[in-house]
Amino acid sequence: MAIHYYFMAFPMEALVASELDPEHFATYMATGKTKSTAESLIFVEIEGGFGSDFDWDYAEKKCVPHSDGRPKNSLYLSIYRTLEHIPLESLGTLYLVTRDGRALPIEKGEYKNNNEWLGYALYKELCPVSPLAVSALDAKNFGDYMTDEKSKIHIPAIFFADLKIVDFKDMKNSGNVGNIYDGKTEHLINCIENLQSGKGKLLKVVDRSYVTKFGYQVIDNGLYVANSRGIVMYQMPSRETLKKDWYDWGRSAMIF
Repeated sequence: MAIHYYFMAFPMEALVASELDPEHFATYMATGKTKSTAESLIFVEIEGGFGSDFDWDYAEKKCVPHSDGRPKNSLYLSIYRTLEHIPLESLGTLYLVTRDGRALPIEKGEYKNNNEWLGYALYKELCPVSPLAVSALDAKNFGDYMTDEKSKIHIPAIFFADLKIVDFKDMKNSGNVGNIYDGKTEHLINCIENLQSGKGKLLKVVDRSYVTKFGYQVIDNGLYVANSRGIVMYQMPSRETLKKDWYDWGRSAMIF
C-alpha cells in the first residue's frame, strides 16, 4: 500500500503518515473507528521525502499493514513545530473536514488579490498560533508581516484564513456567519477604528483564544500558507459551486 503524508493544521499541528487515501483518512480522523467521536479538522496532503527534519525512513518501516491486512491508519511523525519545516512546493491538496467526516478538497493555487478590499481584513490564524485578528494588510502582506525574520516578534510560517466581514449597520441581514460576532461586535469595531486612526497600526488582536467557535461558513476568500519565501492560496469555492458539486458537504458544514 502507498504511504500518504498529511500535514494536520487544525485543531492541532502534526505530520501524519497513513496508508489511507485522503477521503478515508478524513473519515477516520473525524469520527474514529467506531464513529463515536466527532471533530472537524483541516489537513493538507504533502509530498514526503524532503529534507532531514522528519524521519522518512521510520515512516517507511512503521507505516505498514497490520498482520490481518488492515491498512495503517495513522503514524505520527511530528506534533510540534511542523509547518515551518514543510516547503511550500511540497504542499498539495487541502481538505476541510466536517464533524461527520465529509471532506472538501481545495487545490493549491497562486495568491490572488481580494477584489473587494475594504482597507482591512479579519484573519483567523490556525497554525502554529490561533488568535483572531483584524489587520490593515491584505493576506499576502499579512503573511510577510507575520513571518518577517527581521522582526523581533515573528513566526517561521503561518497557516490562516480570511473571514467574512459583515455590514455592521445591517447585522440582521449579514447572512450565515455562524457565531463569529457573538459578543465581539463592539470590540471588533473598536479594533477597526484603531487601525484607521492614522496611527500606523497594522494589526489588532480581537480574541487571543478563538478556537472552538471557528466554522467553515465564516471563511471568505480562502486559506493561506505563508513563510519568509512566499505564500500559497487555497481559494474557497463559491456558494454556487458548493451547492452544485458539494451540497452534502455544505449541509454538513452548515453553509446551507
